[in-house]
Amino acid sequence: MMAFEAFVVFAEMRTGSNFLESNLNALPGVTCHGEAFNTWLIGDHSRSEILGITQAARDENPMRLVHAIRRAEGLNGFRYFHNHDPRVLSPVLADKRIGKVILTRNPVEAFVSRQTAKATGYWRALDAEGTQVRAKITFDPEWFARYTEGLLAFQRQLSHALQTTGQAAYWLDYEDLFDLDVLNGLAAFLGTESRLEGFDQTLKKQNPEPLSERVENFAEMQAALAGWDRFDLSRLPNFEPRRGPAVPSWLAASGAPLLYLPIAGGPVPALRRWLRDLGDVPPQKGFTARTLKEWLAANPGRRSFTVLRHPLARAHATYCERIAPGGPAAHDELRRVLSREYGFDAGADPADEAAHRANLLSFLRFVRANLGGQTAQRIDPAWAGQATTLQGFSAWAMPDLVLREEDLPVDLPRLAAHTGRSSPPLAETDPHAPRLAAILDDELQEAARAAYLRDYELLGFGELRPPTTP
Repeated sequence: MMAFEAFVVFAEMRTGSNFLESNLNALPGVTCHGEAFNTWLIGDHSRSEILGITQAARDENPMRLVHAIRRAEGLNGFRYFHNHDPRVLSPVLADKRIGKVILTRNPVEAFVSRQTAKATGYWRALDAEGTQVRAKITFDPEWFARYTEGLLAFQRQLSHALQTTGQAAYWLDYEDLFDLDVLNGLAAFLGTESRLEGFDQTLKKQNPEPLSERVENFAEMQAALAGWDRFDLSRLPNFEPRRGPAVPSWLAASGAPLLYLPIAGGPVPALRRWLRDLGDVPPQKGFTARTLKEWLAANPGRRSFTVLRHPLARAHATYCERIAPGGPAAHDELRRVLSREYGFDAGADPADEAAHRANLLSFLRFVRANLGGQTAQRIDPAWAGQATTLQGFSAWAMPDLVLREEDLPVDLPRLAAHTGRSSPPLAETDPHAPRLAAILDDELQEAARAAYLRDYELLGFGELRPPTTP
């Protein structure tokens, strides 16, 4: 009798999960169905369904696929990454009949591997050609900090869920994947009598060179990582200290006791420039938990602040910068979802005001469903609720001041005066405002309120007033 009715492999990109899956599938009676709840595909790019359930049917009711995997013949499972459909995570974690396997890898190795794969286009090597492709990457400390923060948050969520439900997971590090006894120990944990006699040879190891040969700015990377408290990151559940959300994005004025806590989708570029002009040099950024704690201790009497933007203006700015036709390729998949399910016209003329309004309305309807847990897509910080973001700040530093974008010309000089300095000019905070004013109507106002009802109620927003002209 099997110990479990199904299993899930919690992993991330470039942790070796493809290799683990290929070896699990080499065990008679065991089937791992890939990234079954990846919001952009089902299983992998070559598949259109799993166990007779299409991607559309899965998106409508993801638990239907979970039940199908449990009922399938033999022992079936799937891989789950932190950005997969969040609707299945809590039920799967709570179900003791689903075995949990947690695969981790040193985040530096995983991050570099991910950037290399992105640069070369080789995400899996099935032959010798895929193992020979080389590319050096440039290490970005801020990007890495955000990446690691996401890993830690997900690992803490997994660990807490297992602890509170009295479950044990089978933990694997990337290096463990090359120990046949460990993989057979996993088979025993899952309750199958099948064992591997050798490794599956379908996939080939990529980029075996040391990091010094794969990172262009290796010395800079070493210096950046030296600022972390502890870097035994293969032990993610025990990693200390725990950081609040988006700490690496926080900005401190140089030579002045001001700390800005940005809300994605808000007037961040204008505030970054204001802080730079206030201190005559770029603001300090890329905080870790330790460096933020040091800054807070070194700046008694400091003032921390954040800036709210009207939900409709914020959604419009995010739409213009990230979602509109011709926008960043990173959001191509979301545009396809919007086209398929929300009437979005991906081929619309960017200069057509009517099309601009219609597409913004489609995006607002998506945001409403997304924030309501009715979509398979993750909630992006750029359109997450501002009230929720404010609550997240409290893990490290509640802002002393919660300012509003429209009041910045009055509030920033007061803030600068606290530091004994004159306020520099404030750059335009929302270059997209005139375009929104041209299409603003009751339907857009109502759609924004429906999408961000919690922000309207908790933060006191009313209808957006178009900017006044002199």
